[in-house]
Amino acid sequence: MELLAKKDYHLANDYLNQVDFNVLFARSVIDHKVNGRVYVDNLQRPNVFYIVHPYGMSLLLGSCNVPRFNDKFKDYSLNTFRTRTNYEWMQVFPNDWNFILAHMYSGLIVKSSDNAEALPNAIELNTRVNFRFNYDKYISFYRTRKLDNVEVVKVNEEIYNGLNGTVIPSNFWNNVDDYLKHGIGYSILFDNKYVATAYSAFVLDRKLEIGIETLPNYRGRGFASVVCSELIGYCIENGYEPIWACRLENKESFKLASKLGFEEDKRLPYYRLSI
Repeated sequence: MELLAKKDYHLANDYLNQVDFNVLFARSVIDHKVNGRVYVDNLQRPNVFYIVHPYGMSLLLGSCNVPRFNDKFKDYSLNTFRTRTNYEWMQVFPNDWNFILAHMYSGLIVKSSDNAEALPNAIELNTRVNFRFNYDKYISFYRTRKLDNVEVVKVNEEIYNGLNGTVIPSNFWNNVDDYLKHGIGYSILFDNKYVATAYSAFVLDRKLEIGIETLPNYRGRGFASVVCSELIGYCIENGYEPIWACRLENKESFKLASKLGFEEDKRLPYYRLSI
């Protein structure tokens, strides 16, 4: 595995163009929208790419028949030499990688329902769900949405810098200036707090992938659906396709997507690389 120079990220484009599922997070790295990392098998003529978004999402892409790369990647993914300090959530393309990984991680793959934390070097196997947006279903929801005594405001610099949580804009943008120039988002002000925020995690090719964070004490009260619909409305008015993806195991996100008019499109293996 070699760390690819940013000026050479374009070498991944032909491979990325073949992917038939949502990888906006990887494209945002390759297109220099956010500062990630790209590892390859060969710096001059790479045939394998491992693209890592700073939030921890990653894509293993290209030829799965490069033994030298595979050996090094096994050490990296199992964190043999303790080079990683964070989990990474990996998708792969083409599908042949799943067979290679099954052999590579023999005896180490555990289902998400199992206790992965109890097994050293365990690779947790989840499912990633891609959705497609159904405008008519969204309109049916929008006509019936109702939440009194809330104020929806556009995310500005103060809100951006003050948000706390895991899925917040600062984890998906290089800095607040970059977000304000290229991104968009809305928050609900309630109890003098910004209790729910929906924002653009990625914006590429007239597609806008939605990120959503709700404060724990305010979940299940309809805030997320209202603030997401504000962002979806922005997409509709400005010619963006709203994009939603989540782990199948994230029941609340799956349920929210369905409520907002998104329909399941693809299910894909989703590997959590442990630390």
